[in-house]
Amino acid sequence: MRFCAGIAALLFLAAPPEGAEVKKSEGAAAKKKATRPAAPAVSSALRAASLRKVSDYLEDPPEQTFAQAGTLVPVFEQLFRLGSQPPDPAPVHIIHWGDSHTAADDFTGGVRDLLKARFGDGGSGFSLAGHPFLGYRRFDVHGGGTTGWVSEGLRSASGDGYFGLGGVSISTAHPGQSVFIETDCANLEIHYLQQPGGGDLALYDYDQRLEQFSTDGPLGPGFVRYQASSGAHRFALRTLTARPVRLFGWVADKDTGVTYEALGINGAEAGVILRWDEKMLATYLQRRNPGLIVLAYGTNEASDPNLNAEAYHAMFSALLQRLRNGAPTASILVLGPPDRWYRYKGVFRIYPGIDWVIAAQQAACRENACAFWDTRTRMGGKGAMRDWVYAGLAQGDYVHFTSAGYRRLAGVLFADIMQQYDTYKKTRQELGGPN
Repeated sequence: MRFCAGIAALLFLAAPPEGAEVKKSEGAAAKKKATRPAAPAVSSALRAASLRKVSDYLEDPPEQTFAQAGTLVPVFEQLFRLGSQPPDPAPVHIIHWGDSHTAADDFTGGVRDLLKARFGDGGSGFSLAGHPFLGYRRFDVHGGGTTGWVSEGLRSASGDGYFGLGGVSISTAHPGQSVFIETDCANLEIHYLQQPGGGDLALYDYDQRLEQFSTDGPLGPGFVRYQASSGAHRFALRTLTARPVRLFGWVADKDTGVTYEALGINGAEAGVILRWDEKMLATYLQRRNPGLIVLAYGTNEASDPNLNAEAYHAMFSALLQRLRNGAPTASILVLGPPDRWYRYKGVFRIYPGIDWVIAAQQAACRENACAFWDTRTRMGGKGAMRDWVYAGLAQGDYVHFTSAGYRRLAGVLFADIMQQYDTYKKTRQELGGPN
């Protein structure tokens, strides 16, 4: 349509690539997680000064923070229709894949809350089954399970690649094992591996048994959908036989509104998604039909000695193409990695590998018509992590933020997206788009 093309041209911003530098290796971050250094003791004057610096960074955004914003027009149109009068009730699903910055759900939870406050609560959407790894958290849904489940996938993605939408599965071959989810929804869908000889499951809502189904069948993605009454539920699945069952997750939707489905894995790199079964991922993506896919990786890649800028660029471009093939109508937004420091002989220094990761992601986004938000630039630029640490908004490892820091960053991302969205609405009206 003419007005959509005009809006895309107006919003499409270019960002020059940064120069790539040789990265330095570092020990596995996951092994160090339990021994993260404490934040340095700072004077009240230094803390106050650092807070002012961070506030100045966030209140005065650089011009080149957002690139290819015009590629977000399709999801902006969905959000516009959701908030129009009369509203189009079709929900807008957003899937956000990432590393530990995502898995903690402080950052993603902040974005989720702000989007739902403006466009309506569409439910929790897809979440992982059980509690598959230490550190997995979702603030919009609560779940868990018994101890007889074995987790597969995760950051190594070792195995057969059948890990569902979130890159993680839980399996058991014992009867009496269960998982549960507490959520507010009107529709429920269960994702599992259909496999020859698969076991049987019973579905409960609180203490009421709703139905029983089998996971037996030809190898491939399985799903069972259940129409529930709108409101609060405590769904549970219980294995009934001594046959293998592999679960991927739950989908809990309302009839309208926005879902923001955070799927983070501690220590993960973007390339992990390419090790998931492509057909299975495409099947589940088509069922979710996301309006927006968000990718937030790069922190771990910067210290991976097996990567270089050229190979990473090629891999990241292939990943964007795979997601575009699986969800051709979705907009794709890449969040570049934040600033990162590392300890060398007891002294923290800026991590140089972030430079080439950002440059490679920027180039891949330009080539594949995906939006890019430069997290490091937006938080203050190269070296800004020290100010966030001194301000009490980042942790003593100079890698992760505190809960308050993640929420501040979430508010800035939301505001930047809404600024682009408001520009879209204004231009849409000027071009005579339908109400």
